[in-house]
Amino acid sequence: MTKPLLLASSSPYRKALLERLGLPFTTASPDIDETPLPGEPAESLALRLAENKARALAIQHPGHWIIGSDQVACLPDGTLLNKPGNHAQAVQQLRQSSGHRVLFLTGLCLLDADNGERQQACEPFTAHFRTLSDEEIESYLRREQPYDCAGSFKMEGLGITLFDRLEGRDPNSLIGLPLIALNGMLRIWNCNPLLEG
Repeated sequence: MTKPLLLASSSPYRKALLERLGLPFTTASPDIDETPLPGEPAESLALRLAENKARALAIQHPGHWIIGSDQVACLPDGTLLNKPGNHAQAVQQLRQSSGHRVLFLTGLCLLDADNGERQQACEPFTAHFRTLSDEEIESYLRREQPYDCAGSFKMEGLGITLFDRLEGRDPNSLIGLPLIALNGMLRIWNCNPLLEG
């Protein structure tokens, strides 16, 4: 038996992505500490945060399948690119990314709030940034202000102009919710978006 879906996120980007599956769902904002643990690898961090987001809402939302997702971006040397929060940090991040590849790891957790059963995946996606001038960086940030986005860009907007190429199985993961992996998890639990509704 399928259960109501709850998206553990206040992100309008993730909400818009989940709407594409055509399934009814509600949203709630989890309150978790997103600080990386000392020496924590990026993939482990993405998976831990996704699960923590889902678990943070389980007690208040019994009878639900809870979807938690979190994204971590890192440079080839392992440097994490968090949400910049302000213009100066975003400039620094885009300068660091310019001419390099940035690995985006999106952790996904589907949690049954009643029995604690879960499925998890970490979806990799690589963005190859072209070499950006300071003028381009400033212009982009003024126009889109992506200060709440890991890596300082919005893939669903003008951010596409920052890249030479993109590599990965699911471009939705770059926006923050890997729909191909989520669809697979739902089908394992006998909820097929093509056969619902």
